[in-house]
Amino acid sequence: MDPMMIDAMRTDRRRTDRFPIECELVYRMTGKRLAQEHGKGITIDISSGGVRFQADRPLIAGKRVEMAIRWPAQLDNRCNLKLMARGRVVRSEGNQAAVEIQQYEFRTMSRNGLTL
Repeated sequence: MDPMMIDAMRTDRRRTDRFPIECELVYRMTGKRLAQEHGKGITIDISSGGVRFQADRPLIAGKRVEMAIRWPAQLDNRCNLKLMARGRVVRSEGNQAAVEIQQYEFRTMSRNGLTL
């Protein structure tokens, strides 16, 4: 096997393709001590297994998080959608965080805007 390909496989642990999508999101850290920690951000890229985003503050790797992401497509071209996701922060550098998605679902967005 080509040595360059082996190096690429070692450094890229992603199992799925990432798509560069910028969407507004809100998040809330879960857990007894973190229940009040929440904020806003913008996605950098999304895959079926995770999301990387710019948060309004540094997040702690290993902690669980819930997110609501404003989806760029509409239901029947008239109803806004949001992606609700739960997961774990797997990497954090500065205000950038990568979350492994463990559970997700699409919901219609209320008139109140993007909420958890």
